[in-house]
Amino acid sequence: MAVTAKSPTPNFGLRSVTPQAHSVALVALGCPKNTVDAEVMLGDLQRSGLRVISDPSKADVVIVNTCAFVDDAKSESISAIIEAAQLKAERSSPVRGLFVTGCMAQRYSDDLATELPEVDAVVGFEHYSDLPQQVHALLARGADEEVAPAQVFVGSASVPFRSEETRVRLTASHTAYLRVAEGCDHACTFCAIPGFRGKFRSKPFNIALAEATRLVESGVREINLIAEDTNQYGSDWGEQDGRRLADFLHALAELPGLRWIRLLYCYPSYFSPELVDAIAGIDKVVKYIDIPLQHLSPTVLQRMRRPPASNTLSLLRKLRERVPSLTLRTTFISGFPGETAEEHAELMERVRELQFERGGAFAYSQEEGTPAATMPDQVDADVKEARRDELIASFQEYAEAWATAQVGRELRVLVDKIEGEDAIARTEADAPDIDGSCRLMGCAHLAPGTELLATVIAADVMELVAIPSTSEKAIAHFSAPPPVQEQACDHDHNHDHDH
Repeated sequence: MAVTAKSPTPNFGLRSVTPQAHSVALVALGCPKNTVDAEVMLGDLQRSGLRVISDPSKADVVIVNTCAFVDDAKSESISAIIEAAQLKAERSSPVRGLFVTGCMAQRYSDDLATELPEVDAVVGFEHYSDLPQQVHALLARGADEEVAPAQVFVGSASVPFRSEETRVRLTASHTAYLRVAEGCDHACTFCAIPGFRGKFRSKPFNIALAEATRLVESGVREINLIAEDTNQYGSDWGEQDGRRLADFLHALAELPGLRWIRLLYCYPSYFSPELVDAIAGIDKVVKYIDIPLQHLSPTVLQRMRRPPASNTLSLLRKLRERVPSLTLRTTFISGFPGETAEEHAELMERVRELQFERGGAFAYSQEEGTPAATMPDQVDADVKEARRDELIASFQEYAEAWATAQVGRELRVLVDKIEGEDAIARTEADAPDIDGSCRLMGCAHLAPGTELLATVIAADVMELVAIPSTSEKAIAHFSAPPPVQEQACDHDHNHDHDH
């Protein structure tokens, strides 16, 4: 996902800037965790007196916040850096500085500095708070000064949490990501993330709750909880603090104005009975869990160093039993080293049995420095891609079946935006920027952030069509968003963003 900082939403405690101030544009690539990093950086930059704008071609400084998840993400990041470098090289362009941040900066800092001389600085996680100082120093440099080689500011991957409350959000004003933890302690053989995101560490309970409170006070109606392993939240506290994710969900549910709480990036362990009860019993927790499983063949999972298939299957059946309306989203890796036709067939059999409502698949990508990268029996690219396509086709089939089954049903929906005479909303089964939508016919009068009950009248695989329900229950359930407070800065309030 690529997001340019063209649609900031209301933020508080940010310094007002003048139209004459130097400007900065940020291109955010990758996952929601990267999006939060970008939002915090933009907040820091704005408080320092810089003006955040949407168009990199009109900015004094461009920041590319990169992703290093798989090869495709790396290629997208390199392309974005090169595009920004070309802007900087144009005589007519105002771009004077190019900074690279994100996972590629943390993981490949020296390579980026050496191979891309147009880059002024490569900045890792530990030095994000220094970014405003670095940008101002570059802007203070005289035009005739000799251009210095790219500076590298990287440092440790395990960075202590700092405030993420005051940020320039890149999401719509009524929905936000809340990072509850960072890093990962698992040893999956295919994954390089622990090497550049550091050890797992939970955000302190009261700090996370204060951040959520501030988001809700600013008009947020939906909070999407994120981490490398969201449901592991609090496990690193030991006996010092016995609170875990279930306790945090109960605390969030007490916030007036908050309507939806969504769990993204869960691991197939750490589903305590208390957590399952909270998901099933708290009305504000939408019945949707994102739980990347990677595979379901016991032998492949063993090579991946993932939880046993029997444990995972037992968990999924338990979740289905306890939460009958649950939407499960997952992702799988096709063509992991040594994956045989029989192991792939076993995965497909499990997919047919479980019929995930939402899903995605990636062809295995060799990540240098990981055990899987040097495993024998690497699978040919065409085989990996064919197996990936088979998985995706199955997911589309089950998503279409789910959508068809919704016709005639009354569903909770949250309005995201207005499109012509209609409102574009999402059901509980649809995470922002990932899943499908629900078109509310003739509802352009509804403000984004409105929650209501709607009756589905038609469906295809990516979009339901619905009309507002008129039952007494629906009338009682209707909830309009509070007035959005004005932000103390000079941005426009267009909430569309690029992906």
